[in-house]
Amino acid sequence: MSLIHLESAEDPRVSDYTRLTDTSLRRLREPAEGMYIAESSKVLRRAVDAGHIPRSFFLAEKWLPDLQDILERFPEVPAYIGTPDILEAITGFHLHRGALAAMQRPAPLELAGILANAQRIAILEDIVDHTNIGAIFRSAAALGVDAVLVSPQCADPLYRRAIRVSMGTVFQVPWLRLGSWPGALADLRTAGFTTAALALEEDSLTLEELGARRYEKLALILGTEGDGLSRSTLAEVDLTVRIPMQRGVDSLNVAAASAVAFWECRIS
Repeated sequence: MSLIHLESAEDPRVSDYTRLTDTSLRRLREPAEGMYIAESSKVLRRAVDAGHIPRSFFLAEKWLPDLQDILERFPEVPAYIGTPDILEAITGFHLHRGALAAMQRPAPLELAGILANAQRIAILEDIVDHTNIGAIFRSAAALGVDAVLVSPQCADPLYRRAIRVSMGTVFQVPWLRLGSWPGALADLRTAGFTTAALALEEDSLTLEELGARRYEKLALILGTEGDGLSRSTLAEVDLTVRIPMQRGVDSLNVAAASAVAFWECRIS
């Protein structure tokens, strides 16, 4: 194992882990540098099991026994070991979930390949909350969604909080960031998908009505927190669908709504 004991928080070799609490910085930096951070031993293991390649590990010495098999599996990858104070000074928070790892981002998937092998797809338009992103991926994995497409302005599914909330299921569900939105709806239509947007329109079907139609290929489109889907998207979809509410509640959180919709529209 390539164990490197850190003597200072200023060590330039651990720059991948600096300022992890600066969300704005990390959202720009990590995709640009082709990496992401896996936080916690469980998430790290799921990333490795999915075939993702670590570029370094970062942990306190007490976590070495827990991760010895992973470290031995990648003997050429440096494992930076530090005291809790040094690690916190580097990252900006106390590491209490085990190890971190800087991982290489996998190569982007091709849209044509995703569409050819899917029957149920979720499309996320401009959702910016990483907790919601992670929860949606967890529901997608559990409820039979074959792939997730995210709009150009959507939050990063490989941001560490999104990964953690997803319990690592973001590594299990194929996903792709679209280059054009809502222009990509034409590609889905060509591939035989019916596109259904969750929105409160006058002519919206109920979710139960949509589920009863049993479309062979269905793409469910979910909008950003608060404003919902854009008018340009609603003008291009095949239909809109709503979840009937009671007690004066007008809508669900987008992550909760996704789970309800995925379940109702699952392939039996």
